[in-house]
Amino acid sequence: MQRSIFLARLIGPVLITVGIALIFNSDTYRYMAEQFLVSYALIYVAGIITLFAGLAIVNTHNIWIMKWPVIVTILGWMAVIGGVIRILIPQEGQIVGTAIVGANLWPGIPGLVMLFFGLWLFYEGYLAHTLRLRRAAAAKRAPAKRKK
Repeated sequence: MQRSIFLARLIGPVLITVGIALIFNSDTYRYMAEQFLVSYALIYVAGIITLFAGLAIVNTHNIWIMKWPVIVTILGWMAVIGGVIRILIPQEGQIVGTAIVGANLWPGIPGLVMLFFGLWLFYEGYLAHTLRLRRAAAAKRAPAKRKK
């Protein structure tokens, strides 16, 4: 569980920041994405970085339980798959990326999705963990109730 909390504390704030940026600065991010997608070199470098990040997550956190930590695992595997695609077939990544950037819902909907998952991971990593620790400490301090 400590790894889940650690990764939630790393990934959550990043997703929140990127989500807010995509929502409130959409024209700039659309332009940046268009510029990014015309360069196979950038797609390749992004693939290397994404693959490293995904493998780091998957190798330290490959947890498949139906609770919030599975989100971290799924994000790790998505990064692995995305990195492999960008490295092996950058032209396909370019085609898919161009279609996504050209859609009217981009970057607003992805921004909202990132913001949602970022807030969820932030909550689980920082707030829920702290609340659980406080409850446990309070339970230890509370006197045991006697049965009559």
